[in-house]
Amino acid sequence: MVYVKRDERGQIIALSRDATEQDPAQGWVEVSNDAPDVVAFCSTVSDEVDALRRSDLGFVRVLEDVIDLLIERSIIRFTDLPPAAQSKLMERRSARAERHKLSLLDDGDGLI
Repeated sequence: MVYVKRDERGQIIALSRDATEQDPAQGWVEVSNDAPDVVAFCSTVSDEVDALRRSDLGFVRVLEDVIDLLIERSIIRFTDLPPAAQSKLMERRSARAERHKLSLLDDGDGLI
């Protein structure tokens, strides 16, 4: 069971698995996990999250390129970045380099 809150048209506007703070006086009601409107709401939210995730992946690449450009133009130094950021950037560079090596091995004929 889940708890939902609906708007004046009866459309789900919020959903929670936790009953502790879902006061019925505030419009929260318990419904089945597989109720059609619950499934539809979850699907919509999932689609929105997926779209954001795809956008985030593209944005991360843009941010990496901006950082590389700033370093290349001596506006910042790699060591100016926090250690966690340095580590992440190095991991991503290494993964991209490895992927590039693998793509060079593929001659496109579909054979291994």
